[in-house]
Amino acid sequence: MPDRSPSRAQLLDELAQEVIACQACPRLREHCLRVAATRRRAYQDQVYWGRPVPGFGDPDARLLIIGLAPAAHGANRTGRMFTGDASGEWLAEALYRYGFANQPTSTHRGDGFQLKGAYITAVCRCAPPENKPTRAEMEACRPFLARELAILDRVEVVLVLGRIAFDTYTGLLKEQGRLTNRPAFEHGAVVSLPDGPPHHLVVSYHPSRQNTQTGRLTRPMWHRVFALARELVDGSSGLAAANQV
Repeated sequence: MPDRSPSRAQLLDELAQEVIACQACPRLREHCLRVAATRRRAYQDQVYWGRPVPGFGDPDARLLIIGLAPAAHGANRTGRMFTGDASGEWLAEALYRYGFANQPTSTHRGDGFQLKGAYITAVCRCAPPENKPTRAEMEACRPFLARELAILDRVEVVLVLGRIAFDTYTGLLKEQGRLTNRPAFEHGAVVSLPDGPPHHLVVSYHPSRQNTQTGRLTRPMWHRVFALARELVDGSSGLAAANQV
C-alpha cells in the first residue's frame, strides 16, 4: 500500500500556519503590531507582516540554523526569517558562498531567495522589545522548535547563532538525554552529538550589528563556521576534527 503519511513539507506547512496564528504572548503581539503600525521612515510605504514568523527552507535540509528572534524591521516587516535587515545580509551571503542558497541576497519574500539543503528558524517567532524575550516567552515557543527538529529528521548539522539559541538547543538535547553536560559557548566550536542525527552542533556568535560593527564577529570568523558546517554536511571531517570539543 502507498505511504499516505504527510510529507515533511506538509508537516512544516501545518506548523507554519500554527506559528502565524499564535497569540500566546500578549507583550510580543502588542509590540509587533505597534511596530507594524508605526513603521520605520525608510519603510513607510510598505505593509509590515506584523505576525509571528515561521521557519523556512528546504524540507530535506541537512543544515539547520537557529537564531534568536525576528528583527522588528526585518522579519517582522518581511515575514521571513533573517530577511530585510543587516543580519540577514550576512547570513544570505554566507549561505550562498557555501552552497546553501541560490543567491547572495535576501530582501523580501518575493525576491526568489531559496535555501538548498538548509532550513532557518529561531528560538522566538515574534520580534521582542530591545531583542530581549523573557524566559516565559522563550518557553512558549519551545514546542515549535521541538516539532521542527522532529520533522527535519535529515538534519546532520545544527548551527546556533548566539548564546540564547545555544542555550535553548542544548537544553532540548539535555531533555532528550543526548547531552549530560552542557558544553561551553565558544564561537567556532563543534560539538559531536551522540545518537544522531543531528550528529554535530556548530556554535557561532549572532551576526547582529552589535557584534559585526564592533569586530567581535568578523567576516573571516563568520565564513569559518559555514566552512565547518559545509564540511560536516558533506561528510568531510578533517577540518572539523581540529575544532572538536
